[in-house]
Amino acid sequence: MTIRVVIADDQPAVRNALRLTLESEPDIALVGEAADGVEAVRQALWRRPDVVVMDLRMPKADGISAIRRLMATETPPPTLALTTFDTDEYLFGALQAGAAGFLLKDSGPELLLEAVRVLHRGQGLLDPQVTTRLIHRFAALSPAPATGALDRLTAREREVLHQLAGGLSNSEIARALTIEEGTVKTHIARILHKLSLRTRVHAVIYAYEHGLVRRR
Repeated sequence: MTIRVVIADDQPAVRNALRLTLESEPDIALVGEAADGVEAVRQALWRRPDVVVMDLRMPKADGISAIRRLMATETPPPTLALTTFDTDEYLFGALQAGAAGFLLKDSGPELLLEAVRVLHRGQGLLDPQVTTRLIHRFAALSPAPATGALDRLTAREREVLHQLAGGLSNSEIARALTIEEGTVKTHIARILHKLSLRTRVHAVIYAYEHGLVRRR
């Protein structure tokens, strides 16, 4: 299956680099480009891509605003936030707006391609350079009151969520809980559904925001 992608960046050189990287892959098709946030939303609504790669600093409307507008639509595409700036403002703003992934522009083409494929599978991906800071930032917050949605989770699903929030992969969670990796995937899918979350990245944020995991 071909993954349809729209890219948005106000710098022609960056768009060209993104285009060359994406078009080099037989399973990825570039279907639209934008140079500002307004056009990014228009292209995404018109082209109906499987994934949007969105720069966060653009004219007319920044990437965070564009992501928020896309998330308000009936069937929002998973969006990968892309930025040169390794700051909390961009990281947390993008994730709270609904981005399914976050990469720095110097992450390299391999991680970009991995992120596009991961998002297309309905999962999330964070740049390893910012993952630790994300966890520590949310762990330092005062937990929000638990919601009734948490009561829908089984004891095993809470265990999986706890492991997920610790940064473990599916295979690592399977080993830690002595279950099959396929069972872990099923639990994560049920967790996301019950908590009305889009990706495992948002599940990690949710776990820290609600005090299910504490900073060590």
